[in-house]
Amino acid sequence: MAPSAIEPFYSDRDGLALEDLSDDIDAVNVLKDQLKKEKAMHEKSEFDAEKDKTQFRQYEEACDRVKNFYREQHEKQSVAYNLKARNDFKFKSRASMTIWEAMEKLNTLIDESDPDTSLSQIEHLLQSAEAIRRDGKPRWMQLTGLIHDLGKLLFFYGAEGQWDVVGDTFPVGCAFDKRIIYPDTFNGNPDHDHDIYGTKYGIYTPGCGMDNIMLSWGHDEYLYHIVKDQSTLPAEALAMIRYHSFYPWHSASAYMEFMDEHDHKMLEAVRAFNPYDLYSKSDDVPSVEVLKPYYLELIDEFFPNKVIKW
Repeated sequence: MAPSAIEPFYSDRDGLALEDLSDDIDAVNVLKDQLKKEKAMHEKSEFDAEKDKTQFRQYEEACDRVKNFYREQHEKQSVAYNLKARNDFKFKSRASMTIWEAMEKLNTLIDESDPDTSLSQIEHLLQSAEAIRRDGKPRWMQLTGLIHDLGKLLFFYGAEGQWDVVGDTFPVGCAFDKRIIYPDTFNGNPDHDHDIYGTKYGIYTPGCGMDNIMLSWGHDEYLYHIVKDQSTLPAEALAMIRYHSFYPWHSASAYMEFMDEHDHKMLEAVRAFNPYDLYSKSDDVPSVEVLKPYYLELIDEFFPNKVIKW
């Protein structure tokens, strides 16, 4: 597709800075990740068995910047903002392009900022997908690994900053759980002491199901809504996309009171996906040209319309 056919990105946005922050967030999540790694989909991942996961990042250097980021995110992710963000998503046009074009677009803007690897963004996405493929996981899960971070394109399509693109996610409209990272930084959020939003259940009811919970807006929610409406990926893939940054839930077991029967299966799926999100980086460079035909076929299998509305 010719560049003129795609709505321009915001030229003043620093994609490298966004990805560097995203990597620091991953570093902190690796540090606090205590999940039991769960083949079929739920069997223990093998690709990361011999990796020293403590060596992926310098956590001490990451923590200060991450905490400052979360302070801003936690103060600004209110019910009012989330309603506005979803309304903007529904009614504002952004761009139309294929999945692979979206990967290439992300590659030009978010690249070469990771101290753990010299890989480009496309190579990193392929690395995640290939780790899932090598472990013998389903084709739909391989594709999910390939696309799960494409929602970062949101940064260039009207996001207000980094705080509404990356970071751990959490429900809005009810009390902020103490198991969310840096819970003390919610004090400046207008919903913190709200008569309804500040209560345990807020606008929800126990057992209402996670499908009915409004999670903080960012690249997960953005991509989830795109994929839900424009692909044939199964519910487990949608859950992996929507919840992979929902660490208070899948890692710390917060907000379990809102789960319905369907959510228990989805939680297993997210936990099975988590190692491929955090630990797939290495210095092995996948060949984009060799792998591209396989993944183009995989994309076509689950995205009936080649051109996606972003």
